[in-house]
Amino acid sequence: MSKALSILVSVLVMFFHSGCSRLSKNNREITKENIKVGFVYNGFINDEGYTQAHDEGRKALNKMGIPTMYIENVKDDDMYCHEIIDDMIEEGCNVIYAISYGFMNAVVKAAEDHPNVIFGHCSGTVNLPNLSTYFGKMYQARYLAGIVAGMKTKSSKVGYVAAYEIPECIRGVNAFALGVLSVNPDAKVYVYWTSTWNDPLKEKKGAQTLIEKGCDVIEQHQDTPAAQLVAQDSGAFCLGYNFAPEKPVAPNAYLCAPIFHWEKFIIEDVNAILDGVWENRSYWEGLDKGIVDLSPLSDLCTEEMEKKVSRAKNRIINGNLKIFSGKLYDTDGNLRVPENTVMSDDEIMNMDWFIKDVIIIKSGK
Repeated sequence: MSKALSILVSVLVMFFHSGCSRLSKNNREITKENIKVGFVYNGFINDEGYTQAHDEGRKALNKMGIPTMYIENVKDDDMYCHEIIDDMIEEGCNVIYAISYGFMNAVVKAAEDHPNVIFGHCSGTVNLPNLSTYFGKMYQARYLAGIVAGMKTKSSKVGYVAAYEIPECIRGVNAFALGVLSVNPDAKVYVYWTSTWNDPLKEKKGAQTLIEKGCDVIEQHQDTPAAQLVAQDSGAFCLGYNFAPEKPVAPNAYLCAPIFHWEKFIIEDVNAILDGVWENRSYWEGLDKGIVDLSPLSDLCTEEMEKKVSRAKNRIINGNLKIFSGKLYDTDGNLRVPENTVMSDDEIMNMDWFIKDVIIIKSGK
């Protein structure tokens, strides 16, 4: 009996080590000679927004001599997205980045079906041995954008066209509002929810509604610059998101934009794969890592705005400015963050309430 048990244990140990080393071995087999990286996009690479910002990461890989491919305008449909990923793997892709939260089910299934392929899912919440999730602490850059908006507004009414009433967008609204209030304590931030990431008509309607409410500066959490065009046509000012174009679509209104530098993560991730040290992780970094930033301010901004943004940015990076720290009250007057208390990353990641100076014009629920 003892001998039989010993044999069984030996077999299990061999199986365990074999199973654990399989992914690591295959990671080492992805080399500079055979790597091909695929990108699954939910928008177009010239959208001057979320997809174009991601495509800068793909271009950075090309400059390193790494071949890539991409598919644009993939809808959040599980079966369709999974077929796209399968096609990319058939085309030789052994590393794949999928950039929409709505791709999650398809990415998870693909990662399970293809254990030898490494996946990165932007804004996802599921990790597997061959699947990492990644995002940036955009709320830090939103705070800086709020400083610009708070100093620019004359009406003390700042508008915000936002996509879905989910933690990602809620923490962005709150951080932006706190930035506004840091330089303009009498201001209010008015929010219009579109319930879409990408619909220029809805985004334009949201911006127009906010301007009719008296907002003279418009921020956005959307994938297109539609709200910026409305701001310019209405004589208001605007801030972009995701990407800093060389020539803004609304040059007479554009102030700046909170932006992502996805190439920071993608280059680091791919190098880890090529070095054979890649491990799955939940990547969530901020200004200090350069994954998020505020674009250079336009000529419509002042030197004083530049100084205040620079000071705040340095304080966030060195840890002296904690954006979500008490006292913070919600819109119902409840104390959410007591004095001398700082919200944890987990609390920020799952934020589902608004600070007291946020006014919802159109609900996203």
